[in-house]
Amino acid sequence: MTSDPPDTGLLAPGWAGSSAADATSDTAYLRAMLDAEVALTRALASSGLAPEAAAAAVAEAARADRFDVRSLARRARAGGNPVIPLVADLTEAVGAEHGPYVHRGATSQDILDTATMLVAVRTLDPVLADLERTQTALARLAVRHRDTVMPGRTLTQHAVPTTFGLKAAGWRSLVLDARDRLRTVRDGLPAQLGGAAGTLAAFTAYGADDPRALTAAYARELRLTDPVLPWHSLRTPIADLAGGLALTAGALGKLATDVLTLSRTEIAEVGEAAGGGSSAMPHKANPVRATLIAAAARRAPQLAATLYGSLTAEDERPAGAWHAEWEPMRDLLRLVGGAARDGAELTEGLRVDEEAMRRHLALTHGLIVSERLAAELTPLLGRARAKELLSEIARRAHTESRSLTELLSEEAELKELDLEGATDPAQYTGSAGSLTDRALERS
Repeated sequence: MTSDPPDTGLLAPGWAGSSAADATSDTAYLRAMLDAEVALTRALASSGLAPEAAAAAVAEAARADRFDVRSLARRARAGGNPVIPLVADLTEAVGAEHGPYVHRGATSQDILDTATMLVAVRTLDPVLADLERTQTALARLAVRHRDTVMPGRTLTQHAVPTTFGLKAAGWRSLVLDARDRLRTVRDGLPAQLGGAAGTLAAFTAYGADDPRALTAAYARELRLTDPVLPWHSLRTPIADLAGGLALTAGALGKLATDVLTLSRTEIAEVGEAAGGGSSAMPHKANPVRATLIAAAARRAPQLAATLYGSLTAEDERPAGAWHAEWEPMRDLLRLVGGAARDGAELTEGLRVDEEAMRRHLALTHGLIVSERLAAELTPLLGRARAKELLSEIARRAHTESRSLTELLSEEAELKELDLEGATDPAQYTGSAGSLTDRALERS
């Protein structure tokens, strides 16, 4: 009887097969922990605290395919984390001569926290690339549809006209906010090295004259930032990462939610390039990319909340708060990685039906420009009369299924008004065009 395969994402189509899936796998975490151990021994060697031969031996032994991930997972239960059995296996693989330099002076949290930062960087790089694809696609849509008029909707109802270009520019603005936040977070992710209680005491005991120089060398080896203090129970890096990921999920979720609404059969103003099928209904072309992004956006805030909750970490190293971070952080990285991939595919292939948008402007018989008419009629008729007249005409437009222009043309007191211009939705988009242009200036 064979054991079950590793988590392949059978119930997670949102991230299955994505770059994030590979970057956050058990093997990827194992590789990151091994990279942290190698970097530590190299930093020790560069500081004169270990022979160069030891650093070479650890680097040679620290190949992920030499270690049994399942065995490490089972044995992690004994000490509560996977670093303990990994250090034992790595020490044995290095051999008697250089084995004592493995993990020297460090604690398990140093290695796992550092590995988490490495996994995050390796996951965020393709996420940022996908966000770049998305913003580029949205910029093209905003330019192409700068003046494509469509109904603006508030509280689910038609409000006043807007443009699809402005909507796309708004989506892009959110994506750029997320990109910039994630980029800042990625560039500031720190290494972790503090020893048993964050005092670096063990490194002094092993002969380090300046342990801070050692931590700087360690961070350089990993291409992570060198923190001012060990952050075993100062979890700002985790909170910042959680916040950036949750923001990204929400930014993509806003886009996806709008696409889901606008792609409904009875609206059909936009559509995905290649909709998904149905197991029962051959006619369906479901907006699958938007659906998966929306699912990620619903889960992300709760995962981030768990990570924020771990800020209340007691003592110099906490029991439980740290452990509670591992799974939600990986889930959050995976969800956002998959959503970023789907966001790029969605926007690059989004179909826009301009005719449907124009057609829907007439669904309220022209009342979509009633705000403009109220502004233009008030100086002509007075505020009270303008309100009374428009309320009555709005009622009649609905009950008689007649257009606003037709009904207004029957009012003698409005003979001098340019009704054709005043009731044209395309002439009441306000500053939508210039706002779109302004948004597109952001690179």
